[in-house]
Amino acid sequence: MDPTTLLAFAAAFLVFAASPGPDNMTIVARTLSHGPAAGIAYGLGMVAGILALLVLAAAGLAVVAREMGTAMTVLRNAGAAYLVWTGIRLWTAEPVLPTARTDGRRPGLAASVLTGLALNLGNPKMPLFYLALLPNVVGTVLTPPQVGLLAAVIVAVEALVIGAHVLLAGRLRRLLRTRAAVRRANRAAGGVMVGAGVAVVAVR
Repeated sequence: MDPTTLLAFAAAFLVFAASPGPDNMTIVARTLSHGPAAGIAYGLGMVAGILALLVLAAAGLAVVAREMGTAMTVLRNAGAAYLVWTGIRLWTAEPVLPTARTDGRRPGLAASVLTGLALNLGNPKMPLFYLALLPNVVGTVLTPPQVGLLAAVIVAVEALVIGAHVLLAGRLRRLLRTRAAVRRANRAAGGVMVGAGVAVVAVR
């Protein structure tokens, strides 16, 4: 696979990954509410789901994944329900200053990873994205080394996009110096999570 092809795939995937959507909104909201580790954890699950679908597409199973309507709907709705539930909890939570969190715990990291994974495995747009892009950019047959190169590009692009969102949200979080500011941030993040959950179900 030549560098021009990889650059074309990277550019197309960067536009896809950086576009506003439930994933990026959730990364920002979880970083604001629980810190950078929570945002990164969701991003890790998201990337795992994207890579799993890349392997399916490369194996010629993207159409099968697209046709698994019931399983994908269950995954998507479960992830959406979790986002709505955590958003409501965050909206009603007692505000706690970030500096007052002294126990070092990072709540919900495993749940964040699993939510990101479920939402992306259940996202019908990902197989369609691969079906539309891969044949036109890299051809209809992919060897394991080529899949590895594409996976590396995806990880690099997502590291850039996720890192930028976590960095921005982390800087905003450091401005939370009063309980009133924390309450407003919690409600903003909670509202974003609820909106993201609704968008996951509504936008197909």
